[in-house]
Amino acid sequence: MIIIPAIDLLNGQCVRLLKGDYNEVSSYDLNPAAMAARFQKMGVRRLHLVDLDAARGQGQNNRKHIRDVRKVFSGLIEVGGGVRTAEDILELQDAGVDRLIVGTVLAKDPDLVASWIEEFGPIFIAGIDALNGEVKVSGWEKGSVFSDVDLAVKCAKMGIANIIYTNIAKDGTLAGPDLKRTNHIAEASGLAVTLSGGISSLEDMEKVCREGLPGIRGIITGKAVYEGRINVESAVKEFQKVDEEIDW
Repeated sequence: MIIIPAIDLLNGQCVRLLKGDYNEVSSYDLNPAAMAARFQKMGVRRLHLVDLDAARGQGQNNRKHIRDVRKVFSGLIEVGGGVRTAEDILELQDAGVDRLIVGTVLAKDPDLVASWIEEFGPIFIAGIDALNGEVKVSGWEKGSVFSDVDLAVKCAKMGIANIIYTNIAKDGTLAGPDLKRTNHIAEASGLAVTLSGGISSLEDMEKVCREGLPGIRGIITGKAVYEGRINVESAVKEFQKVDEEIDW
């Protein structure tokens, strides 16, 4: 199981939202690049970045800070938030990003994402963020026509690299992960799935490793790390093999 710390960026700061609500922001006095460098020293090999400004689609983004993270982190970097055009893809690739997470554009225009896969290759991750089974978009502020399972099945047919599944009701709550629904997504799609949302402890991670289907390959953790509930170095040593593949 790959342990994937999250760095959520808002106005250049590391933050966490509660259930995706921009009015419920926990800010941490941490430099994103310095945090990435610390994670690398702890043995982290894959990093999850979310540009919350870009996700809202109001013209702002944190790509300068993403470039700074790339300078200090040698592992795989996946970035979500604001990937809506070919220009966004090229700019993020130029910044050294390895995987691009598509959420809003995937739910609104899956044919466009399919064309990107043909043009740029299998570098796209489906960010499926759902509340009560409904896929949410635009920084989780709007609904969509897709259920989480229907979109997961569609992704498998499109050639998406893998899926990050988030139950929004769990995100930022430290209330434990929605393993049941994540297993359902992995089973329906047949793709590698990363679980996101609700992780609060090493015990939560152990449960995912014990009860998760083989398709669940990674665990994203954010708030629990920043609030001292999870020691990333200990998590990496306990759950992640040194030679484990990280580039799915």
